[in-house]
Amino acid sequence: MQVDAVPLETQSSTRDEAGSWMSHIRATLSLGIPLIGAQLAQLGIHTTDVVIVGQLGAVPLAAMVLAGQFFFTIFIFGSGFSMAVIPMVAQAYGRSDVISVRRSIRMGMWVAILYTLLTAPLFYHAETILLALGQKPEVASLTAGYVRIIQFGLLPALLFAVLRALVSATGRARIVLWVTLGILVLNAILAYCLVLGHFGFPALGMTGAAIVAVIVQWVSFLAMVVYLQTREETKRYELFIRFWRPDWQAFREVLHLGLPISVTVLAEVSLFTGASLLMGRIGTIELAAHGIALQLASIAFMIPLGLSQAATVRVGVAHGRGNHGELVRAAITVTSIAAVLSLTGGVLFMAIPQVLAGAFLNEHTPDAAAVLAYAGPLVAIAGIFQLVDGLQAIASGLLRGLKDARVPMIMALVAYWPIGFLLAWLLAFPLGVGGTGIWIGFVMGLSSAAIMLCLRFYLKVRGEARP
Repeated sequence: MQVDAVPLETQSSTRDEAGSWMSHIRATLSLGIPLIGAQLAQLGIHTTDVVIVGQLGAVPLAAMVLAGQFFFTIFIFGSGFSMAVIPMVAQAYGRSDVISVRRSIRMGMWVAILYTLLTAPLFYHAETILLALGQKPEVASLTAGYVRIIQFGLLPALLFAVLRALVSATGRARIVLWVTLGILVLNAILAYCLVLGHFGFPALGMTGAAIVAVIVQWVSFLAMVVYLQTREETKRYELFIRFWRPDWQAFREVLHLGLPISVTVLAEVSLFTGASLLMGRIGTIELAAHGIALQLASIAFMIPLGLSQAATVRVGVAHGRGNHGELVRAAITVTSIAAVLSLTGGVLFMAIPQVLAGAFLNEHTPDAAAVLAYAGPLVAIAGIFQLVDGLQAIASGLLRGLKDARVPMIMALVAYWPIGFLLAWLLAFPLGVGGTGIWIGFVMGLSSAAIMLCLRFYLKVRGEARP
């Protein structure tokens, strides 16, 4: 059956949304701020793990970093299918179609289960893979032991991402923030106990870190399930009733929309990995400085990343309602907010680059001065970088709200690699610009992506406006 899926508080405001910019700003911030906070909290979880494992020594720390990259690469590709559920749910919610909302989420969970089963051999053969990639045996062995445990956290992480689609589309994204903050605290406490052996617990080292990671992923997923099953507004979607019943049309749509999103996200992540490898060819000081600039840029990127998810929901709901004016205003609002915040951060990066870089360094170490001197210009360029990176992230989110992913994937691939990576290599080595050239290549590649994706969204929206 179909019932009105729009809660009363939303119904009272939707009548004036198309005619009020302020209502769009409030709705965007109400959705975007919790999602931004959740992204920052997730980053804090990883940072906590690295800091605690770092107390064990250089080899465990290196293994932890390597394991994090191994797991993240597999997770980020799978998360594309979870992201695909967001516009599907948003558009169905905009149409007040409860059945399609339920089917989209259910099939999204099916795809997450299937993906987890298909990737299990990668975790099992992690040591072989890492050795083939030239990693040191001691580090590869320690990393493999960690990822064989943490693989059991992949499924709840993907399922949690699928369920985020419902709470985001229905304007209840705050629960995502509260759950993420809760597991941030839980993760720190459990890691302190099980990794380092405090409060009478055994010191399990890397094994303890892996166990904690699995625990917090399952806790976050179960907390979301409890929330959805105990709220009348979300309980009526009956997500887990007859869970085994397939809906092959929705299943195919998740795959059709999710695969290009997965490829796009992986292409961007691999661009930064490739750039780090290029920087490592220049020198250790340069790589350390690059790492600082990249970490600062990653923190700043959490803001447009959260807003891009809000953009997908806002545009998806408006598109589902068939309200073109609301769609346009939602897009302009989220883009403007992201631009103001990115511009503010960019000015800060360019105004005090060495101050920001210095927060990551111990000034008493022998190489600190050299790293700081090299990092300053990179952080300043990162100020420009985050402007275009934020814009292309928002444009990607807007297009996903229209369920447009295949052409944007091609545009992003061209911008990231033939333009961005190639320019980074040309500037760094044949033209002799060095590490600064790599970051200029970054800026050029992401600028190209931003231009192409924004133009694509503009043409799509203008085309739909025609009678």
